[in-house]
Amino acid sequence: MPPSIGRNRLKLHVLLAYRAGPALQGARHVTTATETRKFEAEVAQVLHLVTHSLYSHKEIFLRELVSNASDACDKLRFEAIGKPELLGGEGELHIEVSWDKAARTITVRDNGIGMDRDEVVANIGSIASSGTRRFLEALGSEQKADARLIGQFGVGFYSAFVVADRVTLLTRRAGSAPEAGVKWESDGRGEYTLEPATVPERGTTVVLHLKEGEDEFLDGWKLRSLIRKYSDHIAFPIRMPGETAGKEGGEAGPGWETVNDASALWTRPKHEISDEEYRSFYKSLGQDFNDPAAWTHNRVEGNQNFTTLLYLPSQVPFDLLMGGRDERKGLKLYIKRVFIMDAAQELLPQYLRFVRGVVDSDDLPLNVSREILQQNRQLERIRGACVKRVLDLIEKLSREEPEKFAAFLKAFGNTLKEGIAEDPPNRERIARLLRFASTRGEGAAQTVSLDDYIGRMAPGQGAIWYVTAESHAAAAGSPQLEAFRAKGIEVLLMYDRIDEWMVSHLREYAGKPLRHIAKGELPLDEAEKKKQEEATEAARPLLERLKRLLGERVEEVRVSARLTDSPSCLALDEYAMAPHLVRLLREAGQPVPESRPTLEINPQHALVRRLEATADDAQATDLALLLLEQAELTAGAQLADPAAFVQRVNRLLAA
Repeated sequence: MPPSIGRNRLKLHVLLAYRAGPALQGARHVTTATETRKFEAEVAQVLHLVTHSLYSHKEIFLRELVSNASDACDKLRFEAIGKPELLGGEGELHIEVSWDKAARTITVRDNGIGMDRDEVVANIGSIASSGTRRFLEALGSEQKADARLIGQFGVGFYSAFVVADRVTLLTRRAGSAPEAGVKWESDGRGEYTLEPATVPERGTTVVLHLKEGEDEFLDGWKLRSLIRKYSDHIAFPIRMPGETAGKEGGEAGPGWETVNDASALWTRPKHEISDEEYRSFYKSLGQDFNDPAAWTHNRVEGNQNFTTLLYLPSQVPFDLLMGGRDERKGLKLYIKRVFIMDAAQELLPQYLRFVRGVVDSDDLPLNVSREILQQNRQLERIRGACVKRVLDLIEKLSREEPEKFAAFLKAFGNTLKEGIAEDPPNRERIARLLRFASTRGEGAAQTVSLDDYIGRMAPGQGAIWYVTAESHAAAAGSPQLEAFRAKGIEVLLMYDRIDEWMVSHLREYAGKPLRHIAKGELPLDEAEKKKQEEATEAARPLLERLKRLLGERVEEVRVSARLTDSPSCLALDEYAMAPHLVRLLREAGQPVPESRPTLEINPQHALVRRLEATADDAQATDLALLLLEQAELTAGAQLADPAAFVQRVNRLLAA
């Protein structure tokens, strides 16, 4: 693993959620000169907002800096597996927090991996502009914006400027000489200085020179309480000066004492962990300042031993909301409490990317690489167990806390639907968790499960019927529903963009096929078939005339068995894409095969009768095109020539 801090949740920078931009790339350089540099423009904006606008939850700065230090120790522990010399014989990895009332400073020090000059520039002086812009936009959209956004966006190091008017950083990378150290300093107003420094010990020291009015943090009891509140689970000792270390808290020596449990929370027995500790640990994982919706903590023993602690978020974390499918996400992977990977995507499939948590295995080889991870059979077993635990947890939430479950589906339902295609072995389990509006409900908020639907199917009904559209109103107003309403058959209303793609993979559920009400022929009994044949024969001259007037714009014109009130609708082939999906794909620049629809008409409707009675071919053409275009509109298609449509409507209204 390269020494990039961004891969390891080091919150010294916004790269926790966003990749570094092109400005960070290029050859490394070596310099011994002291230099002053300007922050990138958007970094300066972040610093200004952090310094002047984010005043609630000031205490967040200590959690973030301690988390940085923990990540640096984790990273060194991992790199030392292959290079034991990096440890250099120094004692255990640890974090120190001290304060000096006279100098009005707080110091956070770790003996972790440290940074060289180029890493300091890349990780503190620059931020990917796209990520920062989203951060700034989020601040602008929140009337009560506060330091919670720091945790959500991962701008951890910059949280120091909430309480400090000057920050000094001293760092030396493990394995380098003492004189290879770097000193970084800034007042957060747009510039920072870099200069060489002799740093006797590896690691990073951050010194906060506090602003006036922030004296509450120059108190040992206050700092201890914050560490226990936010960082008690950190797996490294967090040390502070004890009673014998002096009143100012800045002296090192035998008076240092450990103030946290220094025990990874997931390694403790479940009965010893309170709900508040579970919630606190979830927030420490980063990207979310809200309580989780639910969690599951399990220890598996046998041929393979591993522990999982998995969380369902209650709201969409910003990294998932902004990053999309391609943003690297996943669970934290440990092997015997040795940190291996921050975003182990191999542990969960993409459709469960919203899950947060930790997996700690006793059995995976410590020298495992990413390539080996992808092929490792033991890892496949862990992945299967994680998927099962998550789906079990969602099912439990649906049974025991329906309100929380409804909120969870609102946030992550569409992401979960991806599993219908991506995880065939669990397809039925995933489908059981989904909820849809239906023609039996009142509005989009009232939803049903597929099991609910099957439980109240009409006698003799052999399929689960559904319709897809671009909105709930469009689905509920679809003319194809008319015959189903007349027969009292319930239809599921699907209007999320992913639904058309999802149901193309969900062919059946519990032995019942899923069928789109606009696709293929409707199943009719013998009496209905006879009535349909008679209506078709009676309307044959009209059908032939319509086909001639519409020409190549339609594949076929036929009498509809779907309509009772509307004049026309589109009918699709069994495997054709719905018109609204075709429109969305074209708008996204995706190629879509050309196809011609089938137009179905209701011969009893006044508009169709008017066309049948019209001898004027010009007016008949207007009426025929109007029948087709209104059918296209109700199906969600985009008209090729909206202006011509308006002119036709005006001519017919004026006639």
